[in-house]
Amino acid sequence: MNILILGSGGRESAFAWKISQSPKCDKLFIAPGNAGTGQYGTNVNLKVTDFDGIKAFALGNDIKMVLVGPEEPLVKGIHDFFLADEQLKNIPVIGPQQHAAQLEGSKDFSKAFMQRNGVPTAASRTFTRDTLQEGFDYLATAGLPVVLKADGLAAGKGVLICLTLEEARQELLEMLTEAKFGDASSKVVIEQFLQGIELSVFVMTDGNSYKVLPEAKDYKRIGEGDTGLNTGGMGSVSPVHFADAAFMQKVEQKVIIPTVEGLKKEGIPYKGFIFIGLMNTHGEPWVIEYNCRMGDPETESVMPRIESDFVDLLLGVAEGNLVEKELVISDKTAATVVCVAGGYPGEYLKDKTISGIENVRDSHVFHAGTTLVGEDIKAVGGRVLAVTSLQDNMFDALQQATADAARIYYDGVYFRKDIGFDLL
Repeated sequence: MNILILGSGGRESAFAWKISQSPKCDKLFIAPGNAGTGQYGTNVNLKVTDFDGIKAFALGNDIKMVLVGPEEPLVKGIHDFFLADEQLKNIPVIGPQQHAAQLEGSKDFSKAFMQRNGVPTAASRTFTRDTLQEGFDYLATAGLPVVLKADGLAAGKGVLICLTLEEARQELLEMLTEAKFGDASSKVVIEQFLQGIELSVFVMTDGNSYKVLPEAKDYKRIGEGDTGLNTGGMGSVSPVHFADAAFMQKVEQKVIIPTVEGLKKEGIPYKGFIFIGLMNTHGEPWVIEYNCRMGDPETESVMPRIESDFVDLLLGVAEGNLVEKELVISDKTAATVVCVAGGYPGEYLKDKTISGIENVRDSHVFHAGTTLVGEDIKAVGGRVLAVTSLQDNMFDALQQATADAARIYYDGVYFRKDIGFDLL
């Protein structure tokens, strides 16, 4: 079958690498892709939100499945667009419809869904510009630190942890009255701060049955020792030792089953991935957030651990028979180290020529913010490359991925040398 992946980051590179290995995949296309995805399939110069362009391409190239990488086309309704079109409606889209994508697209929607369905999550309330004073009153009773979340999509930047009441009041004021995060902060969720250790759990579902993919832990802050500004993710590891069988059983019983059953009960069809951001607090799982797609850079650590045919699993999602499909997970450990551009996550250096990828010894290099200019690979994004090593144990995986990241050069290259060391 001919498959189209939408997206251009490290997550989509990992998808393309995995899908290209399947005997069920005839031709693979990645739109728009990056400098690395061309080795697994054919890059297509299309924006992920150009639905009409995607339609024309899908019909012209006999596409039999569309896998949506990023959240934006899902929140904007690409799955609904396919279902509503006579020519497209029989092409399965892996990724939820617009209403279900509100689990990521609206923090207020997802918190209300969790509360209705008994999913453990931090206490919270939602406020608008019109209820600003009530928001101030609530902050005074909420306890510190306190978390403020822009309701809508804010490119991973709409969450603030405030340590003082004065800071929280000022941030709430700026979010609601000065559009600090644009339209995304026209509503703000004020949430109790949870103490613990974070992890990401990934579920594939056809709307009835589900498969739990390998869990992962990602590292958000730019600086070593988890210091400095938040980023889109500086690295990840899978598995994580604190998510043992007993803990994961709690996750399944208290979080995954109520989530999948809640979607069914509320009549919300869901075919795709549910990313569950969790906090392990004294051995109990609490949901921080849902995403309606796979995480990045976690996907780069998760995909190498899946030994079964990934396209067969995707077909299970599409055809509603996921329960019949086999998921085999490697016992090995995957570690991912992300190379970023100088200056990231602020203003960063662009158009720098990358060298040394050919020197990488025992890791996969998943391209993210790269493009080809003639024969040269150029760094054009904030997160440039994800270097993943799969080894028998955590130490070897971390050591290999870090050593291989150091073999790559471009002007301003930076990566954290301590990814996963807190777990050793």
